[in-house]
Amino acid sequence: MEDLDFTRPARSEVYKPDVARAFFESAGKPESVARGGILLSENQQGGKMYYLLEGEIGLARAGKTIDIVKAGEIIGEMAVVSQLPRTATAVARAPCRVIALEAGQFKGAIQKMPEFALMLLNIIINRLRLTIARLAVTGALPDGEMSRESAVFDAAFLARLRQELDREPAHNPLNKVIMREGEAGIFMYIVAEGRVAVSIKGKVVERVGPGGVFGEMALVDQSPRAATATAETDCYLLTVNRNDFLALVKSRPEFGVTLLKSVAERMRHLTAR
Repeated sequence: MEDLDFTRPARSEVYKPDVARAFFESAGKPESVARGGILLSENQQGGKMYYLLEGEIGLARAGKTIDIVKAGEIIGEMAVVSQLPRTATAVARAPCRVIALEAGQFKGAIQKMPEFALMLLNIIINRLRLTIARLAVTGALPDGEMSRESAVFDAAFLARLRQELDREPAHNPLNKVIMREGEAGIFMYIVAEGRVAVSIKGKVVERVGPGGVFGEMALVDQSPRAATATAETDCYLLTVNRNDFLALVKSRPEFGVTLLKSVAERMRHLTAR
């Protein structure tokens, strides 16, 4: 299984340390951690995420060091987003200076700097695309009964989105192909009513019901669609273009946070086998 908590965003080409630092500084303050200080603990629920200003942090699982975090990097962000248990322990290898953010501060900072949420989404989506490609080559994509059914937004939030976007969901009849693998992505879709099957290389990997989202990957990273989506029932879908998306991330930080969680859960589902 992939370890999302310690994905090491800094290893991605789209990671920008200056953006990450400005994001953390917008809501938190520098603090010192003594050598040997524990920042994160394996199996810990929730907690904080950190930007490392100075020093080194060792990551360990079951008592064995698995990686070293350097200045300019962030750790712990995915556990804050997903609210799932930590999968490793983080210990200061030398005196460190860090900026820590809790979940509430994280949401507030996204409203000030939505570009950080977009950067993080890009990083996770890039990893998700690589994971999909690997699973497709090895024939390990889940299919049929192993597909998950997802919902992202509750009815109240969906109603607010409809009002803010000032448009009604569009009807898509049974068996209509809504998007195709390999196409350019102009819209992401939010299911208001009905159910949509998402398939990769002909295998259904996810079913999206009311409040669920699909098509956001191509909208965020502006790469070709990774999957095909087909209406399994008559559906009503709310479309969101890139300008809508950027405005929503800025005006409603919970929108960006919820999408981050959704993409992380998709990765966990694909790599859980």
